[in-house]
Order: sequence, then structure tokens, then C-alpha cells
Amino acid sequence: MTGHQAGIEAVLKLAPVVPVLVIDDAASAVPLARALVAGGLKAIEITFRTPAAVDAVKAVAQEVEGAVVGAGTVLNADQLAQAVDAGARFMVSPGAAPRLLAAAADCDVPLLPGAASASEAMSLLEQGYRFQKFFPAEPAGGVAYLKSLASPLSAIRFCPTGGIARDSAGSYLALPSVVCVGGSWVAPGDKVAAGDWAAIEALARDAAGLTA
Repeated sequence: MTGHQAGIEAVLKLAPVVPVLVIDDAASAVPLARALVAGGLKAIEITFRTPAAVDAVKAVAQEVEGAVVGAGTVLNADQLAQAVDAGARFMVSPGAAPRLLAAAADCDVPLLPGAASASEAMSLLEQGYRFQKFFPAEPAGGVAYLKSLASPLSAIRFCPTGGIARDSAGSYLALPSVVCVGGSWVAPGDKVAAGDWAAIEALARDAAGLTA
């Protein structure tokens, strides 16, 4: 688990924002990822929410220099195996199902599991997960809730994701417990559909420069 945590830490520290992408057309994955990397966001999470996700991960892994592609919304061992086979270099889950954690323990690719309560975070910490996804960040209580949650759990570093926008990201990044945030605002659906990669690169560059 120590190696896994070092691996996920390296990914999360690449930039203050990890783009969270829902890809409907795998053909858009490569130019989208290239725009994000050009803007300074190298760690890219492609969620397993669409039929195109596996092909999108595979294409980015094979064709986008500088990208560190991950698979998000990984819910079970089968999806974990699909993500690894596609070339994902990290995986993200909204929660922490026991069978998923068992599969992740035997996998070389690190997992960032999700937690939304003190009990969930403590359970994951017992199993060696010092890096966790705080999800869903805004609906669960936002910055104030995470600040309270993290206070007695100082050994954990979080990547808050869920409802975070450009204007709220800095408030999360100001918390000592936050290593980075996940967000979809850097790749708006209309810009992706239009193939406006220059606009997405500009959004990525702005996000890459965010600080507390």
C-alpha cells in the first residue's frame, strides 16, 4: 500500500486541478487531452460513465504525450481490470466497496477511493489510504464540512470533487488537508462539442495557476 500511496500522491501533486471528463465520443478524447496537457493539467480522469470511456482512456494513454490518464467512477473489480487493460495510470472511485478495495490491493495501479464521512475516511485510513477523494464535495457540505472532517483526521489528504467550480476551487485549495481538487469546468460540454480546443487550453492554463 505504501507504493500505491506514493503513486497516487505523485499524480495528485501534478497540478491543483484534476479534470474530470465524461466522454461521449472517443474521437474527442485525444484532442481534448492534448489541450488540457498543453494548458498544464497532466493528470486527467476519464469517468467510466459512458460506452466510450474505455476507448477514450486507451487512446489518451497511447497517443497523448505528457498525459497521465486515469479512470474515474470505477465501481467494481471488473471495471478496475478494464481500466488497467486500457492503460490507466490511476483509478478513482466515488466510494469504497469492500470487493473493489480487495481487487485494488492486488493491482499495481493506485486507487483513489471516495469518502464522505468520518467513519468512511477512518475505515480507509485503517487500510492504508492516506489519499482519498472527498465526494460529493459541495452537496456533502462543502469547504466548511471538509474543514471540520479533516481537523481530527490530520493524516489524510483529500481531493474534493463534485460540484466544484472555478470560483470555489480556491477555498478548497486553501485547506491544509486538500492536495488538489477535481473539476469538470475546465472542459465544458459545449466547447468539447465545438472542438474549441484553444478555449479549453486557456481554461486549463487558468486552472493550473490556481492557488489558495
